[in-house]
Amino acid sequence: MENLNDLQNTYGSDKVIDACSIFGMMDTSGKRFPGDDIIKAIANLHVRGNGLGGGFAVYGLYPDYAEYYALHVMFLSNEGKTETESFLKDKFHLIDASEIKTRPLPCIIDPPQVWRYFLKINKYVSGVKADDDFVVDCVMEINTRIKDTFVFSSGKNMGIFKGVGYPEEIGRYFCLEEYEGYLWMAHGRYPTNSRGWWGGAHPFNILDWTVVHNGEISSYGTNRRYLEQFGYICTMETDTEVIAYAIDLLVRKHGLPVEMVASVFAAPFWDEIERKPHAEQEILRSLRQVYGSLLLNGPFTIIIAHEGEMIGLTDRIRLRPLTAATRGKMLYLSSEEAAIRAICPELDSVWIPLGGEPIIASLDKPFKAPVSISVSSRYKRGGKPHAD
Repeated sequence: MENLNDLQNTYGSDKVIDACSIFGMMDTSGKRFPGDDIIKAIANLHVRGNGLGGGFAVYGLYPDYAEYYALHVMFLSNEGKTETESFLKDKFHLIDASEIKTRPLPCIIDPPQVWRYFLKINKYVSGVKADDDFVVDCVMEINTRIKDTFVFSSGKNMGIFKGVGYPEEIGRYFCLEEYEGYLWMAHGRYPTNSRGWWGGAHPFNILDWTVVHNGEISSYGTNRRYLEQFGYICTMETDTEVIAYAIDLLVRKHGLPVEMVASVFAAPFWDEIERKPHAEQEILRSLRQVYGSLLLNGPFTIIIAHEGEMIGLTDRIRLRPLTAATRGKMLYLSSEEAAIRAICPELDSVWIPLGGEPIIASLDKPFKAPVSISVSSRYKRGGKPHAD
């Protein structure tokens, strides 16, 4: 019988450092669409995973409950479920609760119970604390204090579905073809430094911030200690968790624009900063001095999403792949172009983003590719894309 290490390391090498698959697609007009296409796209990247983690995030998921916080929670025991529900009823107004629909699949073994809860802030309990801060505190308390319980999604009008399996299996298990949203993200995991488990699958989330990641963050310890000063408690046993908490801290709590966050995570080299105009030099130096502990060392490609926006970013020297493409109002971000063309053969443009430069798409804001050529699905001999 194979053990977990054998499953993670099928080639007998110390690590498989170039794997994991990520995919994101967003209709910038806000039109909602079902999960069939993203399941097909991430299945195209099957060989980049090993079946130890897959997951999806979808935005615009709960329009009828858009004003309420939607918590997706895993339970390993009925005792954990009972204690968690008692906690939620003490802290919030419980609007609705239901077990998340699944279909039995032979490839999904020993899954936890997965429930969703729609919650309204109880002002008599939260007091003067901001609603989002109160929810973060409650998520941290559940994940650290209540046994056999894990909150893995906590935003409004969005939700995460993840587990142990290939992503296309997780998509079928959670019946994602029955859901609709204007933004979908997917991930296929190939764990290198941590075990494969249901909570450790991507995406990672806090409030409506969601991250999928391909790479290895060697600065995890430094990043984690910095975030713990602000009340974030890392419980998920993987480096990607710190990215989700860091983006929440920098944007929601400290008010930085996404472009500045990119310069924190993937900071320009010092000699590059010295060639910038003086005012820009001052900003970049200040970011390095104040947020040096949130610099992400190591290779990475990430896709970040929150309400109304999707962002793609790589490390400065592009040690992990990212391809971007557009078709009409759709933006696609993927580990490989082939996955995009699997669901959209005709594309308006395809390009490789520059290292450290974020790709940002927002609702109702026209997105323009940073290149002037338009790429057709017609191919010249030799397999090269033909530019119209």
